[in-house]
Amino acid sequence: MTEFSTNQDLDPAKLRNAFGVFPTGVVAVAAEVDGSPTGLAASSFTSVSLDPPLVSFSVANTSKTWPDLRRAKHLGVTILADHHGEVCRQLAGPVERRFDGVAIKASDDGAVTLDEGLAQFDTTIYREVEAGDHIIVLLELHAVEHPQAGNPLIFHRSGFGKLAV
Repeated sequence: MTEFSTNQDLDPAKLRNAFGVFPTGVVAVAAEVDGSPTGLAASSFTSVSLDPPLVSFSVANTSKTWPDLRRAKHLGVTILADHHGEVCRQLAGPVERRFDGVAIKASDDGAVTLDEGLAQFDTTIYREVEAGDHIIVLLELHAVEHPQAGNPLIFHRSGFGKLAV
């Protein structure tokens, strides 16, 4: 077994490539803000706790969307299905076009979810934790719908794929 050398240059591009070998699912995090749907895609979603029911995702400190989105009373989280590749790219694109042609619904509290997601959650911000160049957002669950069978959209090596079962 070889040992890790100390004093490595942890180049961000090399780290991104190394992190990219771990496949993740992708979610949409969205809400009505100032009367319009606002949202983003996140590949860092994970379950955290059953009691209280918590999930998390991470967002870059440089995000232009998060400062607006975090003002929402409730946030919707949708687990994207393997047919959502283009929708995911759209959610990462120009803010004013993120929801063009995307079938969504909003709760009375303003949580926005995508109609064809594998699961949808109604959440509120439980806590935000500064973590380097990102913020870890802990969300408390208030409702869940799990209407769809299917497979998740997979993000792997900076691209989208499907789960091989």
